[in-house]
Amino acid sequence: MNIQGKLMIIGGAVDKGSFTETDLDKNVANNLNFFETGILKRLLLESKHKENSRIEVITTASKIPREIGPEYVKALEYLGAKNVSVLHIEKREQATSEEVLEKLRAADVVIFTGGDQLRLTSILGGTAFHDIILEKYHNEDFIYAGTSAGAAAASNNMIYQGSSSEALLKGEVKITSGLGLIDGVIIDTHFVQRGRIGRLFQAVVGNPKVLGIGLGEDTGLLITNNTKMEAIGSGLVILVDGREIKDTNLTQVELGQPISISHLVTHVMSMYDTFDLSTHKMFIRSSQYADELGLPTD
Repeated sequence: MNIQGKLMIIGGAVDKGSFTETDLDKNVANNLNFFETGILKRLLLESKHKENSRIEVITTASKIPREIGPEYVKALEYLGAKNVSVLHIEKREQATSEEVLEKLRAADVVIFTGGDQLRLTSILGGTAFHDIILEKYHNEDFIYAGTSAGAAAASNNMIYQGSSSEALLKGEVKITSGLGLIDGVIIDTHFVQRGRIGRLFQAVVGNPKVLGIGLGEDTGLLITNNTKMEAIGSGLVILVDGREIKDTNLTQVELGQPISISHLVTHVMSMYDTFDLSTHKMFIRSSQYADELGLPTD
């Protein structure tokens, strides 16, 4: 299937995973690491009408939506965006409001903020709002951007709970259905800083066909046609590929017991590196073999 839209999934920011700094107006460039790493600027450049694109910030995942929403607006306007507003959807009935749906139909970009990804799926899942998101993503020059919870919810399979320290104990990682924009992957966020690699290992060993994606903070992936992934931002993206697993005790041990895995393949991506989901091949932008591969090195 030829997907017309783009996904931008972001691991979250060090400062609360959102733009809630109180002195943003005075010291915006220092407070928002996304300015330094260029993630939000890249979002504008990739959007249909650039700074004139219609952008809707969706705060459903957050417990403090009235604080977070305006800070995203400030951040985007600081970068030159001229047409940004906030959609506060806190109950399922609001996701069927014709006023809300008309705003979504007119949007070129939606940005889902951080918070609790289970709020996103339980409030939006199966509504007209959800249907329009999927239709626009498949058929229009449209961007779904999500940070933290908004990123985790983008795929068919979604991690919604699991202790980092006990993540490799059988049954500790909880998985449910996400919003379903992309299949064949499962996404975790705040990945490096919160030590969540064990969560992704367990998610992948349970179904090795699914590629695990761990997004560091101030780091993201731009995904085009649900196949090409490009690393953006200042940190790391960890990919966990379970297709070559040779052995595991997953089905032999009881709930709460440690899991063993043999031959689990991992990749580490940094800015401008790419990964092809159709071939499972990674390309390092500054590779030592760049000349032989014909890759750009600038």
